[in-house]
Amino acid sequence: MSGKRTKEQERARIVVSLLLKRYPQAECTLTHASPWELLVGGILASQCTDERVNKVTPVLFERYPDLQSLASANRGDVEDIVRSCGLYKMKAKALVNTSAMILERFGGQVPQTRKELMELPGVGRKIANLILGEAFGFQEIVVDTHCGRISRLLGFTDSDNPVKVEKDLLEVVPEDSRTLWGHLMVAHGRDLCKARCRICFSCPVRLHCQYGSALQPSSTIEEGDCV
Repeated sequence: MSGKRTKEQERARIVVSLLLKRYPQAECTLTHASPWELLVGGILASQCTDERVNKVTPVLFERYPDLQSLASANRGDVEDIVRSCGLYKMKAKALVNTSAMILERFGGQVPQTRKELMELPGVGRKIANLILGEAFGFQEIVVDTHCGRISRLLGFTDSDNPVKVEKDLLEVVPEDSRTLWGHLMVAHGRDLCKARCRICFSCPVRLHCQYGSALQPSSTIEEGDCV
């Protein structure tokens, strides 16, 4: 193992430790009670906020409480319920078809491999990793907008490609913290490291961040200012 890689692994370990102290409750922000409910939420969350999804799913699950009912649902009725999540026609189709496929091909159980999950309509690598990590306890990195952006600022990747970002992070993020990494990135991205307002001089990991450590305080920047 190269010295540089070992150094980066240690830096990532420190980042996880410091962010966990600030965000001890960092967890999946999609409300769910089963792998299937998480899968539904993940499909709806594409280009939509988790907050919005969490307002829609209770209505959806009250109308369609299980795989069987959603698999046999009228697609137009599902569209009406999920309309506010955007891309509602595509998402309604994916929800109905995915539920049917799980019943027909996987015995009514959400599959537990990435390959099988990605065969489901509406499921890409990000959602598959979400299900594997959150529902089944595997250690998988979910590369969403927050994860990609902050990981680039930290200097653990220089790529905009989610698959490459994931590959780079797998090289450095502690194996027992890979699922946690995604949650920490979301929490940090909503708190201090916002896309349009990075409050770097209040950030607990600034000195371990490639972007933040290069900043020089000035008389015009005070704690709490955006940079």
